[in-house]
Amino acid sequence: MLNWLEYEIEAKSKGYKAVCGVDEAGRGPLAGPVCAAAVILPENTIIDGVNDSKKLSEKKREALFDVIKSSARSYCIAYATVEEIESMNILNATMLAMKRAVEGLDVKADYAMIDGNRLPDLKIDSEFIIKGDAKSMSIAAASILAKVSRDRLLRENAKEYPEYQFDKHKGYGTKAHIEALKKYGPCPYHRMSFLGKILGND
Repeated sequence: MLNWLEYEIEAKSKGYKAVCGVDEAGRGPLAGPVCAAAVILPENTIIDGVNDSKKLSEKKREALFDVIKSSARSYCIAYATVEEIESMNILNATMLAMKRAVEGLDVKADYAMIDGNRLPDLKIDSEFIIKGDAKSMSIAAASILAKVSRDRLLRENAKEYPEYQFDKHKGYGTKAHIEALKKYGPCPYHRMSFLGKILGND
């Protein structure tokens, strides 16, 4: 059976007092910012139903969003904008969003567990955990906060630019999204560096 708290307990055993899990949403889409969240849970907290956000339905993620926020000792949701993605590339923008999320916590973390295989530039000790959102309760909680927050933002963007149907695909490169791009061209929420092949600019 998966021990959702294995990494948290190990960090606590080394003397860390405020261990945060960090994850992002939105590295792959053609439009919208990248979002990151950092979550510090109370010791030995397992939130029923929390899992890697990609394994949960949108309805389940939405239901867990408020549960995670009310259960957490501290959480922060942060973004890197489309302009930042374009100026520094998606990897660096993702690291920036993660750094902002960790540094924005009300309770200052002294240890960060980062989903993936790279570490943002943090002033505290940290480790990366590949597929951490399927191994750590704190990272899984962060993955849900990041995913739901970004999805909600894209639904708002859809009201401004309904022709792209951001509310349906959240900026990802679906067939309908690509067809809309070819018909209408890009809007200010699109990542131009991602669109070369689609728009025939390569």
